[in-house]
Amino acid sequence: MRLSSVSFRYSRRGPWVLRDVGLVLEAGSVVEVTGRNGAGKSTLLRLLAGIVRPCRGSVTARPPIVGYAPEVFPVDQPFTVAAYLAHMARARRVSPASGTALAERLGASHLLDRPLGDLSKGSAQKVGLIQSLLAPPGLLILDEPFAGLDEQTRAELPEIIGEVASGGGTVVVSDHQNQLRSFPGAEHWLVADASVTVLDGERVRRAVIEVIVGVEEADEVEQKLRADGYLTRRTA
Repeated sequence: MRLSSVSFRYSRRGPWVLRDVGLVLEAGSVVEVTGRNGAGKSTLLRLLAGIVRPCRGSVTARPPIVGYAPEVFPVDQPFTVAAYLAHMARARRVSPASGTALAERLGASHLLDRPLGDLSKGSAQKVGLIQSLLAPPGLLILDEPFAGLDEQTRAELPEIIGEVASGGGTVVVSDHQNQLRSFPGAEHWLVADASVTVLDGERVRRAVIEVIVGVEEADEVEQKLRADGYLTRRTA
């Protein structure tokens, strides 16, 4: 899967949330996405999942089955947990038993008869995780999945992520709690200043940095950056 010169903003004259992002996601990879609140992490995840389209650039080779769990699961739906999962299973052409099995694994069996609107944040988070896993995903997108989870589910989730990756699926997780920081083989992306920096340990493999300087300083700053090994490009 590839992002080529992807840029996105929410209105025609609004600021760019992401600009000229180029990334490659290999099958079987696990990616942890970090960044401050409002940096564009959720926007990046929605672009990857196909929920929103780039304003510029393209996203290609997205797997046909995408599992997506948003940061805030929409509980304002007229279903019990069991009815919702059964509905989503039918929509994805899988057995409703897959939802029951996942609920048991994630310690959510006791929630099946509850209305979605009665769920706590952590319980709603579990339902969001379950629905994202009903069909084996080729791409699994999890937006802050560890928030509000109990210790049992926190311990189980990395195991599930590893299983998806071992089966050839790509997993991208937004995680400000750094639960995947030590996940074996994981890539780490930092979203900041409308760009995505791909980190390899403590080394930066790719980064886009925007520097705003006065006209009289531009030549001097550019010369210093190039001397330090940076590639520079001036914009209007």
